[in-house]
Amino acid sequence: MSDVRKYAVDPGARLHLRDANDELMFADDAKLKPIAVNLHGPGSKQYAKAQAAQQNRMIDKLKRKGKTEQTAEQKAAEVADFLTDCTASFENMEYDELQGDALAHAVYSDLSIGFVAEQVNKFLGDWSNFTKGSTKT
Repeated sequence: MSDVRKYAVDPGARLHLRDANDELMFADDAKLKPIAVNLHGPGSKQYAKAQAAQQNRMIDKLKRKGKTEQTAEQKAAEVADFLTDCTASFENMEYDELQGDALAHAVYSDLSIGFVAEQVNKFLGDWSNFTKGSTKT
């Protein structure tokens, strides 16, 4: 017999962000300061809480309107809310003077840098990014 928990994933992981040209992003010309995001993964309590909040927003919407159709703006806002809840912190990134959840929500809501939200969402959807010893960039 083997304890299945030996296959448990780490609760979080770091993603070195890429720009729209699929190049790694850095905050300096010497490429010593990577622009990265630290995320709560699918095996964490924070991720479970974010998923529950996302489902509760959908249920509330159904109760109010009785329909599931949503505009592109509503869908983008929902994704930004979920990704914000899954974000522990950013490294070497600024957006106006924002910090914490306000920074995350602004980044994930900005369509001109939509590639950031897209890659974070994709990263979160792959359990292998949270395996022990995983060093994804």
